[in-house]
Amino acid sequence: MEGKLTEIFGINVFNDARMVECLPKKIYVKLKQTIENGDDLDIEVAEVVANAMKDWAIERGATHYTHWFQPMTGVTAEKHDSFISPTVDGKVIMEFSGKELIKGEPDASSFPSGGIRSTFEARGYTAWDCTSPAFLREDAAGVTLCIPTAFCSYTGEALDKKTPLLRSMEAINDQALRILKLFNHHDVTSVNVTVGAEQEYFLIDKEDYLKREDLMFTGRTLFGAMPPKGQEMDDHYFGHLRDRVAAFMKDLNEECWKMGILAKTQHNEAAPAQHEMAPVFSTVNIASDHNQLTMELMKRIANNHGLECLLHEKPFEGVNGSGKHNNWSLVTNTGKNLFDPGTTPHENIQFLLFFSAILKAVDEHAGLLRLSASNAGNDHRLGANEAPPAIISIFVGDQMEDVLLQLVETGEATRSKKTGKFSVGVHRIPEFYRDATDRNRTSPFAFTNNRYEFRMIGSSMSIADANTVLNTIVADALCDMANILEQADDFDLAVHDIIKKTVSDHYRIVFNGNGYSKEWEEEAARRGLPNYRSYIDSIPSLISKKSIKLFEKHCVFSKSELYSRAEVEYENYAKTINIEGRTMIQMFSRKYAPAVIRYTKELADSINSITKACPGIDVSVQEDLLTKVSNLLVQAQKAQNHLIDCIIEAEAISRETKEAKEAAERERRQAALSYKDEIDLKGLLGMTPFSYKLAQHFKDKVIPAMEDLRRPVDELELIVPKDMWPVPSYGDMLFEV
Repeated sequence: MEGKLTEIFGINVFNDARMVECLPKKIYVKLKQTIENGDDLDIEVAEVVANAMKDWAIERGATHYTHWFQPMTGVTAEKHDSFISPTVDGKVIMEFSGKELIKGEPDASSFPSGGIRSTFEARGYTAWDCTSPAFLREDAAGVTLCIPTAFCSYTGEALDKKTPLLRSMEAINDQALRILKLFNHHDVTSVNVTVGAEQEYFLIDKEDYLKREDLMFTGRTLFGAMPPKGQEMDDHYFGHLRDRVAAFMKDLNEECWKMGILAKTQHNEAAPAQHEMAPVFSTVNIASDHNQLTMELMKRIANNHGLECLLHEKPFEGVNGSGKHNNWSLVTNTGKNLFDPGTTPHENIQFLLFFSAILKAVDEHAGLLRLSASNAGNDHRLGANEAPPAIISIFVGDQMEDVLLQLVETGEATRSKKTGKFSVGVHRIPEFYRDATDRNRTSPFAFTNNRYEFRMIGSSMSIADANTVLNTIVADALCDMANILEQADDFDLAVHDIIKKTVSDHYRIVFNGNGYSKEWEEEAARRGLPNYRSYIDSIPSLISKKSIKLFEKHCVFSKSELYSRAEVEYENYAKTINIEGRTMIQMFSRKYAPAVIRYTKELADSINSITKACPGIDVSVQEDLLTKVSNLLVQAQKAQNHLIDCIIEAEAISRETKEAKEAAERERRQAALSYKDEIDLKGLLGMTPFSYKLAQHFKDKVIPAMEDLRRPVDELELIVPKDMWPVPSYGDMLFEV
């Protein structure tokens, strides 16, 4: 297998090795300078690269190419064009120009824009991200050359998740280099953000999936009673892989490796039918692309095995939800990990400075981090079953907690706790040195020896948002520090004072205990840490005065881009819950109510038959059952009627929202203003996004109504005979694969 693996790895990627083979040396050097140093891309270089890329792709069977981009839908998008070009003799040739490589023109008005693009303003551009390698996709459409790109509007605003991520990478690189130069690391020319994104998911039988409209339309079960056994025995976690799952994972690994995705770890997760895949670290924009590709591959390969891959954060109530653990670090082009504490972290001044910058960044911008990991699905997951709580804190481990406490209490750190050897007390098992710190699965943001694990991101989400925020807030903290240190007369004294002050000012964000406990929630409130209990509560942090200043300072987002994204966040939430509510109404009316009515008729017929055949026979059991089922059905019907009323009310608010948006559009056109001009003119503070009221209605009214409908239906599932229940149960789906 080793020979096969090394042969297939990266076979479908136009990577560095492929460029060395295909490009003239001069062109290769210029392209590498653009990739590594941020030099402007020469159009002549693009022409040569495009031709080489086309020849390589056609040799591998490609007939089409596409600009592969990541709009604000959270998934990827692509428009395919063939390589053919007509000739005068009625034949065709295969062509692909540098212009076609660099620029594409998808329709920008059909993607979420939050108001940046009107319906009639269709033009948008995709622009080649040469730092992320092109790749070939092999599927039912044949072989397609996919070119990772950024996606922007005609007027220049970012309409995707890739563009802000690339901007944030430049921001943190610039600020980290300022700090490193002060430490005399003049050999360091770039600092890369490296990320490894662990991906959790569920696998269920495809036939079961197709029988459940809630899974098909929303990705999660809107109804469902827990089976007698869930995950309480802990027997699924790291358990032996079942054959169908193992076969799926084998194919997934091979397809990932062909794409250059460094798939490394695979195992059963805690919940039945739940699993995890983790890759080796990559540069953050490549890691983001790879994670999107991995999710696409999971869905496609699962289908090949008669399975369905569920990426929703909480597809099954009562068992683990699925997240995406984002392992984040900074590494120099010389190979130095800036968060490696060494054996004596209290003496490692450079490490302590970067470490304290993390404390400052996370403490000052907790709301942005919470939002960056939020969607409607994640609201069902956060706070239990190995998912972190909604309160942002940092786990630093015993060793670093001791160092930080020394700085807070005395202003000096003079020692570091030693790790010591680990022994299980069996002579035949070798001793080894334990890690410097334990792990904390309840921490949303944990230091794990040489990196930080941000555990809050939902399993279906792009990691681009969280890393854009993380890069920017850390860049800002480093910028503040560099501003002081560059003016200092005594650098050693100044850096010592900054570390001491930063740790003291932001020590409140440090918490090594149980993040699920009620005591921590109370303690966090005493510390003044924000508790954004829902996705909706965190959205205002995106357009706060502090956030606008932050993102504009580092050229990551403009005011108009921030406001449009806030609008998109509210829109997405409202649309998600609207689909869920309507799905519940349809399922209850067309499936559950008829099934329960059939059962009550069966009970009534049984009572009548027995009473008629044998007067005086005790039928109280049947009568009690009929009464209970009928009462639950009435309760469910009342709940559905209330849910319908809430949805109707939402429709009225939605119409008001649409009319307000159209009126604003007309005013803007009459004043000959662009969206950006309008936002700059009005400012953001005090402006409420159009969809705010609608999103709040779904949160405050529709979701409680949905919960009221679910309760009696789930209780009925435990009473109505299995052969009469219209959909597969939790037990069927969680334990059959």
